Amino acid sequence: MRVATYARVSTQRQAQAQTIAQQITRLRAHVEAQGWMLEPEHIYVDEGYSGAKLNRPGLDSLRDGAALAEFDTALITEPDRLARNYVHQMLVLEELESLGIHVEFLDHPMSDDPHDRLLLQIRGAVAEYERALIADRMRRGRLAKYRAGKLLPWGRPPYGYRVDADHPRDPDGVRLDEAEAAVVIQMFDWYLELGATLYGVAKRLSDLGVPSPMGKPRWNVATVRSILRNHAYTGVAFANRLRVVPSKRRRSALEPVGKGESAVERPKEDWIAISVPTVVEQEMFDSVQTKLSLNQQRAPRNNKAHQYLVRSLVSCGKCRLSAHGRTLHGKYHYYVCKGHTDALGRVPGERCKSRYVPVSQLDELVWQDLCMVLTQPEAVAHELERAHGGHWAPQELRARMQTLSKTIELLELQKTRLLEAYLADVLPLPDFERKRSELVKKQEALRVQRTQLEVTIAQRIELINVAASIEAFCIQVQPVLDRATFAQRRQLVELLVDRVIVTEDEVEIRYVIPTQPQGPHIPFSHLRLDYR
Repeated sequence: MRVATYARVSTQRQAQAQTIAQQITRLRAHVEAQGWMLEPEHIYVDEGYSGAKLNRPGLDSLRDGAALAEFDTALITEPDRLARNYVHQMLVLEELESLGIHVEFLDHPMSDDPHDRLLLQIRGAVAEYERALIADRMRRGRLAKYRAGKLLPWGRPPYGYRVDADHPRDPDGVRLDEAEAAVVIQMFDWYLELGATLYGVAKRLSDLGVPSPMGKPRWNVATVRSILRNHAYTGVAFANRLRVVPSKRRRSALEPVGKGESAVERPKEDWIAISVPTVVEQEMFDSVQTKLSLNQQRAPRNNKAHQYLVRSLVSCGKCRLSAHGRTLHGKYHYYVCKGHTDALGRVPGERCKSRYVPVSQLDELVWQDLCMVLTQPEAVAHELERAHGGHWAPQELRARMQTLSKTIELLELQKTRLLEAYLADVLPLPDFERKRSELVKKQEALRVQRTQLEVTIAQRIELINVAASIEAFCIQVQPVLDRATFAQRRQLVELLVDRVIVTEDEVEIRYVIPTQPQGPHIPFSHLRLDYR
């Protein structure tokens, strides 16, 4: 019998304590005692990955191997090594069982008996409860250490500081890097000069060849801003300053959602102060904060004399950088690629050769095209038909579907060659039957996986009631198109246009169309129109 093993520990400290090696040793001993076959590539390990999430490389490889029928049994020491959450345990177990993979636990053998299933549920619930308790104790322990001044709030020290390599979270081990601290002081001085900007500070550092905090030759504005806003340089680092909240919106309909979380500041009375070496005086820090706020209020992007309909939505098709609005000689308005003007954004030594795009022409083109989409929803209906035909299925799922189909065809070819070998008396009957049976089992498992993928793709698309919702939305906005003010036009553009990509004389407009009743209030929905 072909076997795969899976071992996991939650932290790097556990990995260093050899608990992974202990698990693998036990699993190997059991495999040898049973006389099973274990290939080295079927030993799956996750070192330093929490059992609260399923996004683990070792577990993903195990599931992929099961989908390709590379083994018959998955061997694990205990259920909480598979997952801490009972729902996650059941999800993975049902997936593996549907593929014909038998899952066996060393410490808690399981069968199809209802009592064993109930016991597994109880153990999963207890493991989840224990993890919640551990997380809460760790949180309270960290807060106690913060208040006692015995723990730093940094996962990584800010630019200009160094920590003790053996005790990186110990405040007593914090010291200044004299060279980097001098750069920080210089950055504060430069920014307080008359007319200085964040971009100017970043450019001066890049021109001088000062390595960025990540060791790169060029600085960016975001890095400079984060340093100038960091309270630690005044001699006080704050713990418990941020809290995690669900994200309210996505950056783009064409980008992954990610974790769906963002951080916001807690009330200042909840912050915990920890003393660290001082780099700049409090008075200088306060002056910089005041200038940062004033510059933000007075920035041209917040005080535009001209109205840009597709502001912040235009990209250059040549260098893929964004294009911002710019006024020349007080009367000519253009969208200009950052590759022309931003020395920090473009590749060193290269300058984008794209033309300046007249604002009036591009704004009018986008608005007329948007009106056409809303008043003639045939284009939307066409995209729905493409989606119904599978063209819009997620790229990853479609690639997996193609891989499965090719593998099934390959197995069918192997069956044909096996039969030819038997008919030519090259292969004896027992070997022929055994190998053919193995190929049939692999094909059945792959067909089950392909069916599941087809169902997943169908569920992702969800086209049953989409057409009616889109038509209703178009009817709702059509009456206001002709008399829409600039603010209303801008609101529609922000809702429906994801990106405008300009390449010479060609303009590509990427739309996002609301597909549900709440769609007009959520900037990005799942149906996209990508066409020129």
